[in-house]
Amino acid sequence: MSKAPVAPGREKLRAIVPKLIDYTHEVLYDQVWESPGLSKRDRGLVTIAALMAMNRPDYFKVHLGRALGYGVTKEEVGEMITHLAFYCGWPTAMAAAQIAQEVIEANAAKT
Repeated sequence: MSKAPVAPGREKLRAIVPKLIDYTHEVLYDQVWESPGLSKRDRGLVTIAALMAMNRPDYFKVHLGRALGYGVTKEEVGEMITHLAFYCGWPTAMAAAQIAQEVIEANAAKT
């Protein structure tokens, strides 16, 4: 059974790209995310940094929630966004900061 996070939207795509969904579950989540070379916390931080850099706000939002669940802190997210502002651009960083604020506030409201 796959360890991939539940994502109903992903499963809806199976009718169009079944192999892509299989690769997502079997390779990305079952192999890459479970590899012992990096902790899930570190993978989460690297993933949100990459998604911010590529300006993928929808995926940034989803993976930010997961990264926080893996132990990435609000302070680390802020430092990452500030650091990447100099490499990815100010508008990208400001957009990421707005998403981060929403996700962090939503997570805080759940606890």
